[in-house]
Amino acid sequence: MTAAFFLFLLFGGIAVVSALTVVLHPHPVYCALALVVTLFQVAILFLLLEAHLLAFLQVVIYAGAIMVLFLFVIMLLNLPREAEVTRPAWRATVLGVGGLLGVELVMLFARSHPAPAAGALVGGFGSVNALSRELFSRYAFSFEVTSVLLLVAVIGAVVLAKRRID
Repeated sequence: MTAAFFLFLLFGGIAVVSALTVVLHPHPVYCALALVVTLFQVAILFLLLEAHLLAFLQVVIYAGAIMVLFLFVIMLLNLPREAEVTRPAWRATVLGVGGLLGVELVMLFARSHPAPAAGALVGGFGSVNALSRELFSRYAFSFEVTSVLLLVAVIGAVVLAKRRID
């Protein structure tokens, strides 16, 4: 086992656990902080791929600017802390079965898709030129739809906060 593979397993595992925390935790502030951890782990995975620009953009744009926006919206909404909800007894069983199915899916995927050889990335992976070429040609529409979606989310949060204040 190489050091890079060990680091991939370590940081990938932390990313998966923190992503599950984002989805499963009931408090929105903790979910946002777990999302910051997930985004930092993805940036580290980009560094392992030697895509330094993508790692930098991941930290500055997502873990920085977007998360500040998310936390601002959460604080603007000022969500009340909900009372502790009693969980059904079958919840642990469902989570266990779901976890086993997830492990089986990963094993099935690993068997059907062998790991690529070291150095199998295309030339220029993670460079400014390659990223801008792909982003503004093949993925231009998706990029614009994402920006409009974020704008609509912010406007919706402001409208909800204004209704709550009035």
